[in-house]
Amino acid sequence: MTNRSTFFSRHFGSITAVGIAAAMTVAAVDSASAGPFRFLFGGGGGSNKASYSHNASGKRVVPFTKRYSKGTIVVSFADRKLYFVSKPGQAISYPIGAPMGKASWSGVLRVSRKQVNPTWTPTAGMRRENPELPAFVPGGHPRNPLGIRALYLGSTLYRIHGTDAPWTIGQEVSRGCIRMYNRDVVDLYSRVPVGTKVIVTWDRFSRRA
Repeated sequence: MTNRSTFFSRHFGSITAVGIAAAMTVAAVDSASAGPFRFLFGGGGGSNKASYSHNASGKRVVPFTKRYSKGTIVVSFADRKLYFVSKPGQAISYPIGAPMGKASWSGVLRVSRKQVNPTWTPTAGMRRENPELPAFVPGGHPRNPLGIRALYLGSTLYRIHGTDAPWTIGQEVSRGCIRMYNRDVVDLYSRVPVGTKVIVTWDRFSRRA
């Protein structure tokens, strides 16, 4: 796994080219911050844990470019925001945890699957890297790195999902996945059908909002 970052590209034409890399490195991309999870996945820190509630939310309605059609998800890693276009010229904005360094990427995918209380299974490589990782974390467990909802993107293992580490939202903490407050991902989950277009970009929108 020493060269795993080379599988990611900030700009690539075919998302499927990273599918194998994602399977090896992003299965829990956006994991928790406590105990062994923090060791492997970064973020969390823990110093501000007490300030954040697992019911936290950053949702708000904002003006938005009319370039995208209603129902589209636009993820801006530069803004550290996910925008759900609710109507032309308007979006629901949610804060996110963005990828770290070379894990950053961009592209267009679609929501291929939705899961309530997703389970989490680290890869063999992850467990070799950190033997303290559990072999399996059941859905709904308070230390499940995927939180309580997950939207799977295309044939990759990139996900939009919740977190058990809400204090990491707004930081560069993941290895490719898009991390949200649990309350926010539940709200988004209720609005998004399978097949929804997801545009992941480094364009900024907040200055225009």
